[in-house]
Parts: sequence; structure tokens; C-alpha cells
Amino acid sequence: MEQSLRDKLIEIARDTKKAGRELGKLSTVEKNNILNSIKNSLLKNSEKILNANSIDIKNGKANEMSDGLLDRLLLTEDRIKAMVDSVDVIIKLDDPVGNMDQVNKLPNGIQVGKKIVPIGVLAVIYESRPNVTLDAAILAIKSSNSIILRGGKEAINSNKAIADSIREGIKDAGFDENMVSLIENTERESSIELMKLRGYVDLLIPRGSQRLISSVVENAKVPTLETGVGNCHLYVDDSSDIEKALSIFENGKTQRIGVCNALESLLVSENVSDEFYKGLQDIINRYNLKVHGCKKSAKKIKNVIEATDEDYGKEYLDYEFSMKIVSGIDEAIDHIYKYSTHHSEAIVTENLKNATKFTDEVDAACVYVNASTRFTDGSEFGFGAEIGISTQRMHARGPVGLKELTTYKYILLGDGQIRG
Repeated sequence: MEQSLRDKLIEIARDTKKAGRELGKLSTVEKNNILNSIKNSLLKNSEKILNANSIDIKNGKANEMSDGLLDRLLLTEDRIKAMVDSVDVIIKLDDPVGNMDQVNKLPNGIQVGKKIVPIGVLAVIYESRPNVTLDAAILAIKSSNSIILRGGKEAINSNKAIADSIREGIKDAGFDENMVSLIENTERESSIELMKLRGYVDLLIPRGSQRLISSVVENAKVPTLETGVGNCHLYVDDSSDIEKALSIFENGKTQRIGVCNALESLLVSENVSDEFYKGLQDIINRYNLKVHGCKKSAKKIKNVIEATDEDYGKEYLDYEFSMKIVSGIDEAIDHIYKYSTHHSEAIVTENLKNATKFTDEVDAACVYVNASTRFTDGSEFGFGAEIGISTQRMHARGPVGLKELTTYKYILLGDGQIRG
């Protein structure tokens, strides 16, 4: 009798959980040996990975995937090298697992402390970006978590090639390759069933579109970590350095349009000089950017499309953005409050009072002063890699690295004490 999809997923989850128990017993040296073996396997199989990716890119173009999503999907020799380098970074990072924190002696003589431990079995549902397959796996291994990966159909060939290389590396190191598992079924039912695996999955992390994240948060029967859609704003204050403002805008909007930390909305104080708009128009022309703006914006910039409420709340992931000219910092903060996805927000200002006000009042995982939102990234923060950008308040916020993939248990050492 043919095995049902749910039964297949339970089998994968059971094997992953069993391998995770073995992983939880390993020392930092042993985990680093596994990671080094994975790195060697990636290098050995890099041509296979690139060939698999070329199939996904071809299919993506045939399906008229947007430039931003194609950029997320694309792997190149340089991107493979960056992935390999990220393994070395993770190897060098301190292992948080096993550390004791807040050790105290109670009045009754019992010593109590918090010991850092892995969460258990992680699951990640993600779209487009095949590098997530590696990032999630190596972070999970270093933090002693086993992991189930479920990528999207648009990257299935790339994900399979990368996951095969990871599992080969684990096996070559002498350990159970099921500590990293890939669900190859890309039908919607497989993600729905994965969301229901209570007793097997300890934390589910979605990474992708608003539709995907909302589906996971609303339907999952297992604990979830909400990661971020990025409607990221830049506010240009009236005291801003114009050259800085233009450079930060250009970098945030155009360096990589298809990522969650790309700039999507521009707010400008009404007192900013026309010099800024001249430079902004040059950038718009250079990249052929589409602008959705207010009536005041249309007086400063050519060919502005009148913005709707939906436009101001949109993550474009394309060569377009929303724009509004505001009366000052209070209106800018109010606008961000209304439309923010709580990912990354930035101000350009030379006014310390306004900088402080912005960082105090803007509610986001990452708040910048005079810097691009493109820095919201685990590797840029020194985390080596990240499994996603958390936009929620509980457990973890911002780039989710090694420390955020752990929990704790209390260890109590007594000498025969009993409670009266």
C-alpha cells in the first residue's frame, strides 16, 4: 500500500528527531568537524549545484518570475564561494550550547543555574533563496538542533543539490545525515502537513512572502517564529547630509531589489532642499525606478504615480518604491507606525535629538541612524549566517543566529535538601 504524504513526513521527522538526539551529545569540536566536512562537500559538488540552479533559473524565466525573485534564486560562483566562506565563519563562532548563566546559591544551599540547550527539531519553510538551505543547516548543527527543510518548487533542483552535499558531508564525517532532512515534495499539502507535526517539530520558521508567513502563523499547530516581510522605510530629516541621504537611498533601494532588507518607502521632510530632489531624480532615471507618491512628491519628481494606501504598505521587491513628503519627524514616525512591517527602518539626520527620538519611538527589529537598511543580515551583524529576520517580539528579534536557536533549562545542585 502506498505511503500517505503525512506518513512520509512523520517518517522524515522521526529520523530527524533521532539524529538530533545524537547531535545533542556532540562536543563543539565534533560539530565543527561536521561543518568542515560539509564545506569540503560543497566545494566538491559546486559544479553540480550550479548546474541544478541553472535549471531552476531557466524554469523561473519560463514562468515569468520577476527580476527580484530571479535574483533571490540565482547562484553564481561568487555566491557559492560566499556560502562556503559562511561555513568557516560559523565554525569560528563560540558555541552557546552548554554554557551556564545566572548561577546562584539559594538560602537553603541549593545551587541553581540556567544551562543553554538546543531547541530540538527545527523546521524551515522557505521560498526562492537556495542559500537558505545551507544557512539553516549549518546554524542548526552548530546550535545542536536537527532540522527539516522544505523549500519552494522554484528552487527545488538547487535545494536538492545543496542538501545532498550537506548530507554527504555529515555522512563523510561519520554521523547520521538525517540531522539535516529535505522534504522534496513541493506541493502545498506538504507544507500544511509539516505545520501539524506536533511532537516532532519544536520550532517552525517561515521565510518568504507575506502569503507564506501568514499561512504558517495562522495555520501551524507547532510553535512558530515569525520572520519578516520588509516594508523598510528611509526618513530624510531636514538636517540631513544630502550626499549621505542619496547614497543610503541608492544602496537601500537598488543594490539587491529582491531581499527583505531592501528599501521600499521614502519619507522626506518638507524642509529638505531641492538639491536632494535633483540627486533623487538622477537615481530614479539611472535605474528606471517607478515612484508611487503623494501630490507634493509629484511636484518634485517626474512621472510620479499617485500612491494609494496599499502602495504605502507594499513590499515591492522590484525597481519601484513609495514616497511621501512629510511635515517633519513626528509625521514620519506616524507614517512608519501605520505601515511598518517592523523589520528595518532608517533615518538620515545630523540632529542628535531627532536621531534619539527616531530610535526611541520607531518599533522595528532594527532601527538605523545614517546607514542603509541593507545591513540587516546575520553575517553583517557578526552572526555568520542567519535563519531569518524575526519581526516579532517574543523569544528572538532581528537576525536569528546561533544564540536565538537555543533555549535553556534550570540545573539545580543540592545536598539532600527537601522542601518542608
